[in-house]
Amino acid sequence: MPTVHGLIDVSDGDELPITPLAADALAGWLAGQSDAVRAWVTSVGYQAEVGATCLVPGEAGELARVLVGVDGDIGPFTLAGLPTSLPQGTYRIDAKSWKADKHTAVALGWGLGSYAFTRYRERSAQPAKLVLDPSVDAGRVRNTLDSVQLTRDLVNTPAGDMMPANLAAAAERIASKYGAYLTVIEDDALIEEGFPVVHAVGRASVHRPALIDLTWGDESHPKVTLVGKGVCFDSGGLNIKGASGMRFMKKDMGGAAHVLGVARLVMAQKLPVRLRVLVPAVENAISANAFRPGDVLRARNGKTIEIDNTDAEGRLVLSDALVAACEESPELILDFATLTGAARVALGTDLPAMFATDDAVANGILASAGRVDDPVWRMPLHKPYRKLLDSTIADIVNSASVPFGGAITAGLFLQDFVSPDISWVHFDVMAWNRSASPGRPEGGEAMGVRAVFDYLAERYG
Repeated sequence: MPTVHGLIDVSDGDELPITPLAADALAGWLAGQSDAVRAWVTSVGYQAEVGATCLVPGEAGELARVLVGVDGDIGPFTLAGLPTSLPQGTYRIDAKSWKADKHTAVALGWGLGSYAFTRYRERSAQPAKLVLDPSVDAGRVRNTLDSVQLTRDLVNTPAGDMMPANLAAAAERIASKYGAYLTVIEDDALIEEGFPVVHAVGRASVHRPALIDLTWGDESHPKVTLVGKGVCFDSGGLNIKGASGMRFMKKDMGGAAHVLGVARLVMAQKLPVRLRVLVPAVENAISANAFRPGDVLRARNGKTIEIDNTDAEGRLVLSDALVAACEESPELILDFATLTGAARVALGTDLPAMFATDDAVANGILASAGRVDDPVWRMPLHKPYRKLLDSTIADIVNSASVPFGGAITAGLFLQDFVSPDISWVHFDVMAWNRSASPGRPEGGEAMGVRAVFDYLAERYG
């Protein structure tokens, strides 16, 4: 029977039951069991603490049932550690009182917890399998997991195998699968086609810079545009990073990975939108023709940008892409970027910063984030800080004159390249788990992908 993400659609009747129990329900459950089961659970001291499991043997000593402690809040990560902690086998959730939302959350978490990045090394053991409850929308769960896996895989792939051409190839595979139209503008053609800042940031690399442009859907449907930072590796440019800062810069294309993940889910679920995805893809490298501190670049909309720091390159490549996004006057633009360390200082590594020009859109995304347990936190586009980006010789400088409020000033920089009459949301994400927890393996992570899709599905679906 085929499995995807450790999930099986149809029961064959031989699955091992997983019984979720709150601590105060354990005694009642035990009262209905055999003397042998009561003796076993009591002898091992099981108290049904949240997350704790008890493997219950059958008469012949075989594994017959799993107990797991839960509280009233059942979400995607409640049982997400079970696929890799339980013995290999096939299981089902034995919870007759649960409604579809709880079964769906557990199925999603099972898939998230079953993930492993296997491009360079096979996993040592396969995860346990879960038979989906009939109430679960299996198609949406699988599409969500496929999109999260795409995002994680792209971020986890080393830069040597994930340069602009590789990122374009990933977009081409998605476009081909879902009937989208893809164009890729490369190298000097970027100047001819009006993406001069993308070219300037990427020109020092032997890997040609590119603008990846994907469109999908009926032209009569509402236009939604996604923009993702695709800095495939960031040395810092001439303002070179230290060794520790450069170590994980393969993830600096995390914004691109996120918008491709959202796009894949939108197309797989056939949302009635006219979707466009723009990814400026570059390597910020060092060579004789690298852009320099003090240079002035002219963006697609004619605005001039003084370069204070070449390591503030993500906002530069996004500037051209955001201008292009606005030219079609979509009703919504969302961008994702691994943009600032300041956002991580403010919110930590697990919580993406969200900036928005439209309160209704922001509140809708926050509601979706809570509903699907994919948190984001809104931060302000505090206008008085815009003066920190003033230049004496150009329209704007790419890095603020003080180190404070760095995530906000980065957002304000981007806002300069967005039409004020278009709803715009900016996500500053880590795209990386520094350590493993249930459903969240160490390495590349999709942060806000499920929240954004849920919002789009609620708004347009």
